[in-house]
Amino acid sequence: MKKSSLVHKLVCEYLICLLGVLCVLLSIVFMMRELCNSRIWYGTEFLYPLLHKIHTNLGEVTTIVCLTGWLFVTIIFALRMWLYLREVVRTSEQMALHTEIPVRMSGHLKEVQDELNRVRELVLYNERKAKDAEQRKNDMIVYLVHDLKTPLTSVIGYLTLLRDEPELSPELRARYTGIVYDKAQRLELLINEFFEITRFNLTVMELDRRKINLSLMLEQTANEFLPLMEEKKLKWELSIDSELFIVCDPDKLVRVFDNLIRNAIFYCYEESDLKLSLSRRDDYAWIRMENSGRTIGKEKLSHIFEQFYRLDESRSTSTGGAGLGLAIAKEIVDLHGGHIEAESEEEKIRFLVWLPVCRE
Repeated sequence: MKKSSLVHKLVCEYLICLLGVLCVLLSIVFMMRELCNSRIWYGTEFLYPLLHKIHTNLGEVTTIVCLTGWLFVTIIFALRMWLYLREVVRTSEQMALHTEIPVRMSGHLKEVQDELNRVRELVLYNERKAKDAEQRKNDMIVYLVHDLKTPLTSVIGYLTLLRDEPELSPELRARYTGIVYDKAQRLELLINEFFEITRFNLTVMELDRRKINLSLMLEQTANEFLPLMEEKKLKWELSIDSELFIVCDPDKLVRVFDNLIRNAIFYCYEESDLKLSLSRRDDYAWIRMENSGRTIGKEKLSHIFEQFYRLDESRSTSTGGAGLGLAIAKEIVDLHGGHIEAESEEEKIRFLVWLPVCRE
Protein backbone atom coordinates (compact mmCIF):
# COMPACT_ATOMS: atom_id res chain seq x y z
CA MET A 1 0.00 0.00 0.00
CA LYS A 2 1.17 3.53 -0.66
CA LYS A 3 1.85 4.15 2.98
CA SER A 4 2.55 7.88 2.87
CA SER A 5 -0.12 9.21 0.54
CA LEU A 6 -3.30 8.61 2.56
CA VAL A 7 -1.63 9.23 5.93
CA HIS A 8 0.06 12.37 4.65
CA LYS A 9 -3.24 13.65 3.29
CA LEU A 10 -5.09 13.03 6.57
CA VAL A 11 -2.34 14.60 8.67
CA CYS A 12 -2.28 17.67 6.42
CA GLU A 13 -6.07 18.00 6.59
CA TYR A 14 -5.94 17.64 10.40
CA LEU A 15 -3.22 20.28 10.80
CA ILE A 16 -4.90 22.72 8.38
CA CYS A 17 -8.27 22.28 10.09
CA LEU A 18 -6.70 22.65 13.54
CA LEU A 19 -4.83 25.75 12.48
CA GLY A 20 -7.98 27.24 10.95
CA VAL A 21 -10.12 26.60 14.05
CA LEU A 22 -7.44 28.02 16.38
CA CYS A 23 -7.07 31.13 14.21
CA VAL A 24 -10.82 31.70 14.28
CA LEU A 25 -11.07 31.22 18.05
CA LEU A 26 -8.04 33.36 18.80
CA SER A 27 -9.37 36.05 16.49
CA ILE A 28 -12.62 36.09 18.47
CA VAL A 29 -10.68 36.34 21.77
CA PHE A 30 -8.56 39.23 20.59
CA MET A 31 -11.56 40.97 19.00
CA MET A 32 -13.32 40.83 22.34
CA ARG A 33 -10.19 42.18 24.00
CA GLU A 34 -10.08 45.09 21.56
CA LEU A 35 -13.78 45.62 22.10
CA CYS A 36 -13.09 45.80 25.82
CA ASN A 37 -10.44 48.52 25.26
CA SER A 38 -12.49 50.48 22.76
CA ARG A 39 -14.50 52.39 25.37
CA ILE A 40 -15.31 52.67 29.06
CA TRP A 41 -17.50 49.83 30.30
CA TYR A 42 -19.69 49.98 33.37
CA GLY A 43 -20.31 47.11 35.76
CA THR A 44 -24.00 47.11 35.08
CA GLU A 45 -23.55 46.31 31.37
CA PHE A 46 -24.35 42.79 30.15
CA LEU A 47 -20.95 41.97 28.54
CA TYR A 48 -18.82 43.60 31.22
CA PRO A 49 -18.11 40.46 33.36
CA LEU A 50 -17.04 38.39 30.30
CA LEU A 51 -14.92 41.14 28.78
CA HIS A 52 -13.34 41.92 32.13
CA LYS A 53 -12.27 38.27 32.60
CA ILE A 54 -10.84 38.13 29.10
CA HIS A 55 -8.95 41.37 29.67
CA THR A 56 -7.53 40.44 33.06
CA ASN A 57 -6.83 36.71 32.30
CA LEU A 58 -5.86 36.86 28.64
CA GLY A 59 -3.18 34.14 28.92
CA GLU A 60 -5.43 31.62 30.65
CA VAL A 61 -8.34 32.36 28.32
CA THR A 62 -6.11 31.92 25.26
CA THR A 63 -4.86 28.57 26.57
CA ILE A 64 -8.39 27.32 27.29
CA VAL A 65 -9.59 28.40 23.87
CA CYS A 66 -6.64 26.66 22.15
CA LEU A 67 -7.19 23.43 24.12
CA THR A 68 -10.91 23.53 23.37
CA GLY A 69 -10.27 24.04 19.66
CA TRP A 70 -7.63 21.24 19.59
CA LEU A 71 -9.97 18.85 21.46
CA PHE A 72 -12.86 19.64 19.13
CA VAL A 73 -10.83 19.08 15.94
CA THR A 74 -9.19 15.92 17.34
CA ILE A 75 -12.55 14.38 18.27
CA ILE A 76 -13.95 15.14 14.80
CA PHE A 77 -10.94 13.53 13.12
CA ALA A 78 -10.98 10.57 15.51
CA LEU A 79 -14.62 9.92 14.59
CA ARG A 80 -13.69 10.27 10.95
CA MET A 81 -10.84 7.74 11.33
CA TRP A 82 -13.19 5.37 13.14
CA LEU A 83 -15.64 5.59 10.25
CA TYR A 84 -12.81 4.92 7.80
CA LEU A 85 -11.64 1.94 9.85
CA ARG A 86 -15.17 0.55 10.03
CA GLU A 87 -15.49 0.88 6.26
CA VAL A 88 -12.15 -0.87 5.72
CA VAL A 89 -13.14 -3.73 8.06
CA ARG A 90 -16.54 -4.08 6.40
CA THR A 91 -14.95 -4.08 2.94
CA SER A 92 -12.35 -6.65 4.02
CA GLU A 93 -15.10 -8.93 5.30
CA GLN A 94 -16.95 -8.53 2.02
CA MET A 95 -13.77 -9.33 0.07
CA ALA A 96 -13.19 -12.45 2.17
CA LEU A 97 -16.71 -13.72 1.44
CA HIS A 98 -16.91 -12.64 -2.21
CA THR A 99 -13.37 -12.49 -3.57
CA GLU A 100 -14.55 -12.32 -7.16
CA ILE A 101 -16.44 -9.01 -6.61
CA PRO A 102 -14.32 -5.81 -6.83
CA VAL A 103 -14.50 -3.66 -3.68
CA ARG A 104 -15.86 -0.13 -3.67
CA MET A 105 -15.02 2.49 -1.02
CA SER A 106 -15.63 6.19 -0.41
CA GLY A 107 -13.55 8.82 -2.16
CA HIS A 108 -10.98 9.41 0.58
CA LEU A 109 -10.22 5.67 0.70
CA LYS A 110 -9.64 5.28 -3.03
CA GLU A 111 -6.01 4.27 -2.48
CA VAL A 112 -7.06 1.66 0.07
CA GLN A 113 -9.70 0.44 -2.39
CA ASP A 114 -7.10 0.12 -5.17
CA GLU A 115 -4.72 -1.76 -2.88
CA LEU A 116 -7.44 -4.14 -1.67
CA ASN A 117 -8.42 -4.82 -5.27
CA ARG A 118 -4.78 -5.58 -6.10
CA VAL A 119 -4.66 -8.00 -3.17
CA ARG A 120 -7.95 -9.52 -4.33
CA GLU A 121 -6.59 -10.03 -7.84
CA LEU A 122 -3.41 -11.58 -6.44
CA VAL A 123 -5.45 -13.97 -4.29
CA LEU A 124 -7.57 -14.96 -7.30
CA TYR A 125 -4.45 -15.47 -9.40
CA ASN A 126 -2.81 -17.65 -6.73
CA GLU A 127 -6.01 -19.66 -6.34
CA ARG A 128 -6.20 -20.29 -10.07
CA LYS A 129 -2.53 -21.17 -10.15
CA ALA A 130 -2.90 -23.61 -7.23
CA LYS A 131 -5.97 -25.21 -8.80
CA ASP A 132 -4.19 -25.60 -12.13
CA ALA A 133 -1.16 -27.16 -10.43
CA GLU A 134 -3.38 -29.50 -8.41
CA GLN A 135 -5.30 -30.51 -11.53
CA ARG A 136 -2.07 -31.16 -13.44
CA LYS A 137 -0.77 -33.24 -10.53
CA ASN A 138 -3.98 -35.27 -10.35
CA ASP A 139 -3.92 -35.80 -14.12
CA MET A 140 -0.29 -36.87 -13.94
CA ILE A 141 -1.01 -39.39 -11.19
CA VAL A 142 -3.94 -40.79 -13.19
CA TYR A 143 -1.70 -41.11 -16.24
CA LEU A 144 1.06 -42.77 -14.22
CA VAL A 145 -1.37 -45.28 -12.73
CA HIS A 146 -2.76 -46.00 -16.19
CA ASP A 147 0.73 -46.41 -17.65
CA LEU A 148 1.76 -48.75 -14.83
CA LYS A 149 -0.73 -51.33 -16.02
CA THR A 150 0.83 -51.97 -19.44
CA PRO A 151 4.40 -52.88 -18.38
CA LEU A 152 3.11 -54.71 -15.30
CA THR A 153 0.78 -56.83 -17.46
CA SER A 154 3.68 -57.63 -19.81
CA VAL A 155 5.98 -58.58 -16.93
CA ILE A 156 3.39 -60.91 -15.44
CA GLY A 157 2.58 -62.40 -18.85
CA TYR A 158 6.18 -63.19 -19.85
CA LEU A 159 7.09 -64.45 -16.37
CA THR A 160 4.09 -66.77 -16.57
CA LEU A 161 5.36 -68.10 -19.91
CA LEU A 162 8.82 -68.65 -18.47
CA ARG A 163 7.32 -70.49 -15.51
CA ASP A 164 4.81 -72.63 -17.45
CA GLU A 165 7.02 -73.48 -20.45
CA PRO A 166 10.17 -75.18 -19.13
CA GLU A 167 11.00 -76.48 -22.63
CA LEU A 168 11.52 -73.03 -24.15
CA SER A 169 14.62 -72.69 -26.27
CA PRO A 170 17.53 -70.67 -24.83
CA GLU A 171 17.06 -68.02 -27.54
CA LEU A 172 13.35 -67.58 -26.78
CA ARG A 173 13.99 -67.63 -23.02
CA ALA A 174 16.66 -64.93 -23.44
CA ARG A 175 14.28 -62.86 -25.56
CA TYR A 176 11.48 -63.10 -22.99
CA THR A 177 13.90 -62.29 -20.18
CA GLY A 178 15.09 -59.21 -22.05
CA ILE A 179 11.51 -58.02 -22.55
CA VAL A 180 10.78 -58.54 -18.84
CA TYR A 181 13.93 -56.58 -17.97
CA ASP A 182 12.93 -53.65 -20.23
CA LYS A 183 9.42 -53.58 -18.78
CA ALA A 184 10.81 -53.74 -15.24
CA GLN A 185 13.01 -50.73 -15.99
CA ARG A 186 9.94 -48.90 -17.26
CA LEU A 187 8.14 -49.76 -14.02
CA GLU A 188 11.07 -48.44 -12.02
CA LEU A 189 10.94 -45.15 -13.95
CA LEU A 190 7.22 -44.74 -13.30
CA ILE A 191 7.59 -45.56 -9.60
CA ASN A 192 10.38 -42.97 -9.37
CA GLU A 193 7.92 -40.45 -10.81
CA PHE A 194 5.57 -41.19 -7.91
CA PHE A 195 8.37 -40.66 -5.40
CA GLU A 196 9.36 -37.42 -7.14
CA ILE A 197 5.83 -36.03 -6.81
CA THR A 198 5.57 -37.05 -3.15
CA ARG A 199 9.00 -35.73 -2.21
CA PHE A 200 8.40 -32.38 -3.89
CA ASN A 201 5.10 -31.86 -2.05
CA LEU A 202 6.15 -33.05 1.41
CA THR A 203 9.70 -31.76 1.88
CA VAL A 204 11.11 -28.33 2.62
CA MET A 205 14.27 -27.72 0.66
CA GLU A 206 17.31 -26.66 2.70
CA LEU A 207 20.77 -25.77 1.41
CA ASP A 208 24.13 -27.14 2.55
CA ARG A 209 26.36 -24.36 1.24
CA ARG A 210 30.07 -24.55 0.54
CA LYS A 211 32.51 -22.99 -1.89
CA ILE A 212 32.90 -24.90 -5.18
CA ASN A 213 34.46 -24.47 -8.60
CA LEU A 214 31.42 -23.91 -10.82
CA SER A 215 33.51 -24.19 -13.99
CA LEU A 216 34.69 -27.68 -13.08
CA MET A 217 31.17 -28.75 -12.01
CA LEU A 218 29.67 -27.73 -15.35
CA GLU A 219 32.39 -29.50 -17.35
CA GLN A 220 31.98 -32.72 -15.37
CA THR A 221 28.18 -32.61 -15.61
CA ALA A 222 28.31 -32.01 -19.37
CA ASN A 223 30.67 -34.95 -19.93
CA GLU A 224 28.37 -37.32 -18.02
CA PHE A 225 25.76 -36.91 -20.78
CA LEU A 226 28.02 -37.92 -23.69
CA PRO A 227 26.62 -41.50 -23.88
CA LEU A 228 23.03 -40.18 -23.95
CA MET A 229 23.97 -37.61 -26.59
CA GLU A 230 25.47 -40.25 -28.84
CA GLU A 231 22.03 -41.84 -29.26
CA LYS A 232 20.81 -38.66 -31.03
CA LYS A 233 24.23 -37.85 -32.55
CA LEU A 234 24.55 -34.62 -30.60
CA LYS A 235 27.73 -32.67 -29.92
CA TRP A 236 28.79 -30.26 -27.20
CA GLU A 237 29.80 -26.67 -27.92
CA LEU A 238 31.27 -25.55 -24.61
CA SER A 239 32.42 -22.05 -23.67
CA ILE A 240 33.20 -22.16 -19.94
CA ASP A 241 35.36 -19.59 -18.15
CA SER A 242 37.86 -21.27 -15.86
CA GLU A 243 38.15 -20.95 -12.09
CA LEU A 244 34.77 -19.36 -11.40
CA PHE A 245 33.83 -20.04 -7.78
CA ILE A 246 30.48 -19.72 -6.03
CA VAL A 247 29.07 -20.60 -2.59
CA CYS A 248 26.23 -23.06 -3.06
CA ASP A 249 24.77 -26.48 -2.29
CA PRO A 250 26.61 -28.48 -4.99
CA ASP A 251 24.34 -31.52 -4.83
CA LYS A 252 21.23 -29.45 -5.47
CA LEU A 253 22.91 -27.25 -8.05
CA VAL A 254 24.02 -30.32 -10.00
CA ARG A 255 20.36 -31.28 -10.10
CA VAL A 256 19.56 -27.94 -11.77
CA PHE A 257 22.15 -28.47 -14.51
CA ASP A 258 21.15 -32.13 -14.85
CA ASN A 259 17.53 -31.10 -15.45
CA LEU A 260 18.47 -28.38 -17.94
CA ILE A 261 20.81 -30.61 -19.95
CA ARG A 262 18.45 -33.57 -19.90
CA ASN A 263 15.62 -31.30 -21.02
CA ALA A 264 17.80 -29.88 -23.82
CA ILE A 265 18.71 -33.37 -25.07
CA PHE A 266 15.11 -34.54 -24.99
CA TYR A 267 13.76 -31.59 -27.02
CA CYS A 268 16.80 -31.21 -29.31
CA TYR A 269 16.85 -32.02 -33.02
CA GLU A 270 19.02 -35.00 -33.93
CA GLU A 271 22.54 -34.37 -35.26
CA SER A 272 22.69 -30.84 -33.84
CA ASP A 273 24.83 -29.03 -31.26
CA LEU A 274 24.16 -28.30 -27.60
CA LYS A 275 25.65 -25.00 -26.46
CA LEU A 276 26.69 -24.53 -22.84
CA SER A 277 28.47 -21.37 -21.72
CA LEU A 278 29.60 -19.90 -18.40
CA SER A 279 30.93 -16.39 -17.80
CA ARG A 280 30.99 -13.76 -15.09
CA ARG A 281 28.74 -10.72 -15.33
CA ASP A 282 29.28 -8.23 -12.51
CA ASP A 283 28.60 -10.15 -9.28
CA TYR A 284 26.88 -13.07 -10.99
CA ALA A 285 27.86 -16.23 -12.79
CA TRP A 286 25.89 -16.37 -16.05
CA ILE A 287 25.07 -19.80 -17.46
CA ARG A 288 23.40 -20.33 -20.82
CA MET A 289 22.06 -23.69 -22.04
CA GLU A 290 20.91 -23.63 -25.67
CA ASN A 291 19.65 -26.30 -28.05
CA SER A 292 18.05 -26.43 -31.48
CA GLY A 293 14.45 -27.57 -31.27
CA ARG A 294 10.87 -26.68 -32.07
CA THR A 295 10.10 -23.14 -30.94
CA ILE A 296 8.12 -22.99 -27.70
CA GLY A 297 5.15 -20.59 -27.84
CA LYS A 298 4.97 -17.65 -25.44
CA GLU A 299 1.93 -19.11 -23.66
CA LYS A 300 3.72 -22.38 -22.91
CA LEU A 301 6.92 -20.53 -22.06
CA SER A 302 5.11 -18.53 -19.37
CA HIS A 303 4.15 -21.80 -17.58
CA ILE A 304 7.36 -23.73 -18.14
CA PHE A 305 8.60 -23.40 -14.52
CA GLU A 306 5.26 -24.36 -12.94
CA GLN A 307 4.75 -27.64 -11.10
CA PHE A 308 3.52 -30.61 -13.15
CA TYR A 309 3.58 -28.60 -16.37
CA ARG A 310 4.80 -30.59 -19.38
CA LEU A 311 5.50 -29.26 -22.85
CA ASP A 312 4.39 -32.63 -24.20
CA GLU A 313 0.64 -32.61 -23.56
CA SER A 314 0.08 -36.21 -24.66
CA ARG A 315 -1.11 -38.67 -22.07
CA SER A 316 1.85 -41.01 -22.27
CA THR A 317 4.53 -40.49 -19.62
CA SER A 318 7.03 -42.19 -21.87
CA THR A 319 7.62 -38.84 -23.55
CA GLY A 320 8.64 -36.98 -20.41
CA GLY A 321 8.71 -36.85 -16.62
CA ALA A 322 6.15 -35.67 -14.13
CA GLY A 323 6.72 -32.02 -15.03
CA LEU A 324 8.72 -31.25 -11.90
CA GLY A 325 12.26 -30.91 -13.24
CA LEU A 326 12.15 -27.24 -14.20
CA ALA A 327 9.96 -26.30 -11.22
CA ILE A 328 12.53 -27.84 -8.87
CA ALA A 329 15.37 -26.18 -10.80
CA LYS A 330 13.73 -22.76 -10.34
CA GLU A 331 13.19 -23.34 -6.63
CA ILE A 332 16.85 -24.31 -6.14
CA VAL A 333 18.12 -21.29 -8.11
CA ASP A 334 15.81 -18.94 -6.15
CA LEU A 335 17.06 -20.37 -2.85
CA HIS A 336 20.61 -19.54 -3.95
CA GLY A 337 19.60 -15.92 -4.53
CA GLY A 338 19.77 -16.36 -8.30
CA HIS A 339 17.42 -16.16 -11.24
CA ILE A 340 16.42 -18.47 -14.09
CA GLU A 341 14.43 -17.76 -17.23
CA ALA A 342 13.64 -19.39 -20.56
CA GLU A 343 13.63 -18.05 -24.11
CA SER A 344 12.62 -19.60 -27.42
CA GLU A 345 12.68 -18.19 -30.93
CA GLU A 346 13.64 -19.28 -34.44
CA GLU A 347 13.83 -22.96 -33.43
CA LYS A 348 16.19 -22.23 -30.54
CA ILE A 349 15.50 -22.96 -26.86
CA ARG A 350 17.62 -21.19 -24.24
CA PHE A 351 17.73 -21.38 -20.46
CA LEU A 352 19.58 -18.55 -18.72
CA VAL A 353 20.74 -18.82 -15.10
CA TRP A 354 22.29 -16.15 -12.86
CA LEU A 355 24.00 -17.21 -9.62
CA PRO A 356 25.85 -14.95 -7.14
CA VAL A 357 29.64 -15.45 -7.27
CA CYS A 358 32.09 -15.34 -4.39
CA ARG A 359 33.29 -11.81 -3.65
CA GLU A 360 37.05 -11.32 -3.64
